[in-house]
Amino acid sequence: MFTEEQLEKYARVMIWGMKKARGDIFRKGDCVLLRTGNAGLPLARVVHRYLLQGGMIPVVRIAPPEDMEKDFFQFSGFSQLESRIPGDSELYSNLSGAISILAPEELTHLQEINPEKIAAWSTSRKYLRDILNKREARGEFGWTLCLYPTPALAEHAEMSIEDYTREIVRAAYLDSHDPAFVWEGIFDMSNRIKRWLAGMDIRFLHVQSENTDLWVSPGEKRNWLGVSGHNIPSFEIFISPDWRGTTGTYFADQPSFRNGNIVKGVKLEFEKGEVTEVKAEQGRDFVQKQVKMDAGACRVGEFSLTDRRMSRISRFMAHTLYDENFGGEFGNCHVALGAAYPESYAGDVSALDEEAKAELGFNDSALHWDLVNTENKTVHARLASGEDVLIYADGEFQLEDLG
Repeated sequence: MFTEEQLEKYARVMIWGMKKARGDIFRKGDCVLLRTGNAGLPLARVVHRYLLQGGMIPVVRIAPPEDMEKDFFQFSGFSQLESRIPGDSELYSNLSGAISILAPEELTHLQEINPEKIAAWSTSRKYLRDILNKREARGEFGWTLCLYPTPALAEHAEMSIEDYTREIVRAAYLDSHDPAFVWEGIFDMSNRIKRWLAGMDIRFLHVQSENTDLWVSPGEKRNWLGVSGHNIPSFEIFISPDWRGTTGTYFADQPSFRNGNIVKGVKLEFEKGEVTEVKAEQGRDFVQKQVKMDAGACRVGEFSLTDRRMSRISRFMAHTLYDENFGGEFGNCHVALGAAYPESYAGDVSALDEEAKAELGFNDSALHWDLVNTENKTVHARLASGEDVLIYADGEFQLEDLG
């Protein structure tokens, strides 16, 4: 597993990520939620110490073991699943930051649970995400998350735990003298790409690969996002498009683990912005129930591209945090079904109410599910002038002198 030096570096990178996500304006007395699974406690202890040394107030929450989570969904009625926990609203309304250490010890423990029960619970928790989104829009909240190696992750990724740990060390640049310094360089590189994309008046994006032929409309008043500190690691450049402009076929060749289920070979057909047909090599029933979770679950909330020159992730890691940032030979594209990111609005996000979001085509849902395509692909931008510009090919943004 990690050495003590690597844990120290990992913790410092997590503090960097949280501060970067908010704009580095944390103060003494700020309340920070520190979430972890049991397996992630070695890292959580170091992060906890850094938060205390920084004068912040850490609130520690340890995720229940997977057998308890399974019992929760198996034996709870819908009224229990949809109950609001007293004190949660007050806590979330006063958080200045959050650091989550993902350390799953089982990945498919909920595959026999009725997906409607999982959907009901997810929908019932949306109000907490809405609270944090509003705080973040006002610059009052910043968050980040990371992955801690577990035997279950290694097993599903078909690696030893030692190899899996080494992949995390490489991906997060924990093998460098000063990982936060390296991440600042990646942050600057991503800003160059975002400025380049923002300089084009893009009306449609056309993604083509062996099994994908998808049109996506970025929409009006949009910002490109990415490498903000929110996820460690994160190399993706993404946008929350106008969901109404999505049409065509999208194929996710990467398997995806979600809510204790695994799906493989998912193919989605879109018409007028909504999923009209679902195919899958495995887990089709689960996917169908997820896209019916609420009105927005069948719509796109995010479109993303990763440049292989930034990402050191070259193996399937059995976790979306890493798989959505896959570099490899051809980089990756992914779409997220469900909730959009309000931060993608090119204006005062704090003034963006629900009516304005709807008018601009920002999707709203309790779901946010990234589905990843790592095939060799091209992405063309259709500009307002009618010009067609190749912006992505062979796993790289076509911006000159990026590397």
